[in-house]
Amino acid sequence: MLLPFASLVYQASKGSPGLWLHLVSTVLPVALVDTLLLLGGVGLLAGALGTMLAWLVTAFEFRGRWVLEWALLLPLAVPTYIIAYAYLDILHPIGPVQGVIRWVLGYSSPREFRLPDIRSMTGCVLLLGFVLYPYVYIPTRAIFLMQSASLIEVSRTLGVSRRGIFWRVALPLARPAVAVGVSLALMEALNDIGAAEFLGVRTLTVSIYTTWITRSDLPGSAQIALFLLLFVVALVAMERWARRRQRYSVSAQRSRVFEPRRVGGAPGVLLLLAGMLPVLFGFGAPAIFLLGEAYKRWRFAGLSERFFSEMTNTLLFAATATILTVAAGLIVAYAGRVSGSRMAPWFYRLSTMGYAAPGTVVAIGVLIVAASFDGLFDRATKQWFANSAGLLLIGSGGAVLYAYATRFLAISAGSIEAGLSRIPRAFDHAARTLGTSAGGTLFRIHLPLSKASLAAGALLVFVDCVKELPATLLLRPLNFETFATHLYGEAARGTYEEGAIAALAIVVIGILPVILLAQVGRRKAWAR
Repeated sequence: MLLPFASLVYQASKGSPGLWLHLVSTVLPVALVDTLLLLGGVGLLAGALGTMLAWLVTAFEFRGRWVLEWALLLPLAVPTYIIAYAYLDILHPIGPVQGVIRWVLGYSSPREFRLPDIRSMTGCVLLLGFVLYPYVYIPTRAIFLMQSASLIEVSRTLGVSRRGIFWRVALPLARPAVAVGVSLALMEALNDIGAAEFLGVRTLTVSIYTTWITRSDLPGSAQIALFLLLFVVALVAMERWARRRQRYSVSAQRSRVFEPRRVGGAPGVLLLLAGMLPVLFGFGAPAIFLLGEAYKRWRFAGLSERFFSEMTNTLLFAATATILTVAAGLIVAYAGRVSGSRMAPWFYRLSTMGYAAPGTVVAIGVLIVAASFDGLFDRATKQWFANSAGLLLIGSGGAVLYAYATRFLAISAGSIEAGLSRIPRAFDHAARTLGTSAGGTLFRIHLPLSKASLAAGALLVFVDCVKELPATLLLRPLNFETFATHLYGEAARGTYEEGAIAALAIVVIGILPVILLAQVGRRKAWAR
């Protein structure tokens, strides 16, 4: 898993004549400013939305709250590039929204009245913020649910108002969860290439892609990718440094759970409507639009043969990558459990660093490794068998699977480690005392007891592989299309309505982890 990142350093050291002079004068100033503005805007919007919505469903009891708790997860099902494609049609000057506004105001032409163009930094920040806020909502809500009622009561006794409880007690205690959620949202925003490029925002990720595709400059794209990787590491380090002096602890005794305040009547309805607005913008409107476009496309031409080949490619590659990634995650997580070495935690962190890197960075690193391996293997077969093997990894799609495994190993390893951590060490000791080997203990005890976390990790990896766009775009074989690359190609040609069925299929598959998270949340609610 470290080979792609080591190859980035090696390839970047080769240099690219004249590249940095060109980048510094034309590309990097715009790309760096756009990246910082995008991250700042998305971080503020996703952090504010996720935190306020988590407090809304935790601190207040109102009619319909149980629906809102799982509905707020739905934007996770929609990839950012699909949101961009959908809203460009929805908010187009001759689209439905502006058409209705002009009809209400009495205008007859877009020349008389039109909304600001969504292809802008503001539009990109708003769209990504309304899709990525669940990354903040999920961990922050979990922290709010665990906060003790005694803290709230003591604060009220000391004269803190109900509004002050949030700002002075709940939010400071939830800061680690908010920081983790915002970090995940920023990673996803950095990984995005479809929405940013489509909305006219030139981020560093887009610059990596265009440097490789347009200029065919692999050392140059490796240098930008390495710069972006260092930028990501710096972001994480700055966040941790900002809260280095803060400490968080909980009572050893079981504390009473924080009881929400009951709100009925009109105020309760207003709270429900306020909570449903992000769901409408982040999921409802795009999903309804895709349903309508997919139905019109199906009525007009039915399902093309290309759709079934793309579905086969998407599902086959996602399933294969899931098997490989879960197997690798099991090795990493179990090695950390049975190894007594102090280096084991560091090996775990290093092997899962791919998730912190944007897909474009991982893809460039994998491309260098795969191309080197293909070249060595081809020369060996020519020498030994007088026959060319061709591009083995790149031509077969093996490079795509390698990139998926590198990128999403953190998900499977984290999920499996969480499952293994719930199994008492006494089980291991008892099994070893009875003569069972470490491998036998894994297959006879650990796997049966942690199959739920294994299945959850596999599901999350599968869905992320289906939605992954940058790595698939850069590493796919010739004439190979998945749902994501087909949709990107239609959008690049300006015919994104042709990809509505593929986009709808991605959204339907993306709902699977939302259902899983909703079920987990419901079980925790019953446990309370």
